[in-house]
Amino acid sequence: MATGKFVVLMVMVALMVEGSRAMTLCDMNDEGLEACKPSVRQPNPVDPSPECCKALKGADLPCLCSYENSVWLGSLGIDPKLALDLPPKCKLQMPSVC
Repeated sequence: MATGKFVVLMVMVALMVEGSRAMTLCDMNDEGLEACKPSVRQPNPVDPSPECCKALKGADLPCLCSYENSVWLGSLGIDPKLALDLPPKCKLQMPSVC
């Protein structure tokens, strides 16, 4: 649990430091993250767009899996289960660490 809090704290600090600059998470830039948001939000998630799948293809999937139990995702309105469902929907193989 302490590790999760540390990760959240580090992400919050990074966001404050970055200010108005673009956000990058696990090799996904803010455009890629935005492209995937409709697919990972309740109550009516949609299938991932081609832009989302392209962003996921270049993402560090093991890094993204490390956020599975993070409170940070929930604070952004992202459903972790829906997020973990995206790679197979984009015909990408899930890493063994997920």
